[in-house]
Amino acid sequence: FRRAIDEHAGSHYKVDTRAVTVDAPPAAAFAPIRRIGGATGWYFGDAMWRLRGWLDRSVGGVGMPRLRRDPDDCVVGDVIDNWRVEAYEPDYLLRLSAGLKLPGRGWLEFRVEPLDGGSRSLIRQTAIFDPRGVSGRLYWYGVLPLHALIFRGLLRRIAERAAPRAAPAHVSIFTYRSIIDAPASEVFRW
Repeated sequence: FRRAIDEHAGSHYKVDTRAVTVDAPPAAAFAPIRRIGGATGWYFGDAMWRLRGWLDRSVGGVGMPRLRRDPDDCVVGDVIDNWRVEAYEPDYLLRLSAGLKLPGRGWLEFRVEPLDGGSRSLIRQTAIFDPRGVSGRLYWYGVLPLHALIFRGLLRRIAERAAPRAAPAHVSIFTYRSIIDAPASEVFRW
């Protein structure tokens, strides 16, 4: 697996990265991430996730069944709905590989980094897509508006669960590597 979010990774990867800072230590920030899927659901846009599962079944896939081996923990190789756990480090990293029928390969990754000596955390959510041909690129750009809605809402709900007594979470960073081959900090002055 070549890290698609590295600055010098192959430009053919399509990457959507968002991050939010929460007033919670890494263990609390990671708790809703490790519980994602299964009976818990995806925290935001469940109807859209079900629609995606239905579309997958209609083209011969298995859809998005609500499956988890354990509702509170996971290990590499576990299946969470129709995603396979590819990497897992407690309180730090969860990388899921898409099992849906796609014109390419897809991953959804969550990382939690401690801030301020561990009293706060940065939660980073990254969707990575390795498109296969023109159909893969058309797919990516076609679902981009839905991904913007779903992934922004998903990250916000994770942040709210991580720090329930804090002010509403503001999704603070958005990087879309497919349009400009430069870090957002070099393109935009926030």
